[in-house]
Amino acid sequence: MLPGRGRNGRVVLRGRVPQILGIRTSILGTRTSWTPVGDGEFFCPGCGGDRNYQRLTGRRRFTLVGVPVLPRGETGPVVECAACRHHYGNDVLDHPTTVRFSAMLREAVHTVALAVLAAGGTCARASLETAASAVRSAGFEDCTEDQLSALVEALAADTGRVFGGPCDPGLAIELHEALDPLAPHLAATGREAILLQGARIALADGPYTPAERDALATVGAALTICSDDVTRLLAAARTPS
Repeated sequence: MLPGRGRNGRVVLRGRVPQILGIRTSILGTRTSWTPVGDGEFFCPGCGGDRNYQRLTGRRRFTLVGVPVLPRGETGPVVECAACRHHYGNDVLDHPTTVRFSAMLREAVHTVALAVLAAGGTCARASLETAASAVRSAGFEDCTEDQLSALVEALAADTGRVFGGPCDPGLAIELHEALDPLAPHLAATGREAILLQGARIALADGPYTPAERDALATVGAALTICSDDVTRLLAAARTPS
């Protein structure tokens, strides 16, 4: 269309400018080609559950009329959910799957129960019953008092650990190995709940012994609970609900 004049006398183009701009927009662009470099299962934050994923690396290219012509560099890697197809950074794989998280929680509660029973020194029936109930609730449904008692005795015999003695370095390492990977994925209430379970096991047969307090302090440290909060929680556990 020929140029015309507007109200102010300026020359304007009618009709063809939008078409020209539209052509330019469709001619040039970028495109990313993705290449799979790994796969597995992860917890997808978009879906809110365990899903399969692919790790992808990408190459970006300028396109001319939709055809890739010039490289523009690499991108990624990214994690693509097989269900929702959303892309996430690699740090999303640091979050355990639901299945893995449940296993970590079971192991944590089991290890805390054994540590507190070993520190208690007597493995009284009341303590064993409380410990077994906590371990069963965490997922080891077949756990019995006798099994826990046998495990504590076996640990003492294997390591030369003295019942009722202070929390030795080997036990502290076991607690940290079980609790350190779990702590970042638990809210404060969840970390406190594990410590309180250990406290109730210790209190089942009477007041805390120094060795039990020592073991529970180690549990609190592994769960990244500050010492003041550990003291508060241990005191709260003594108060009947």
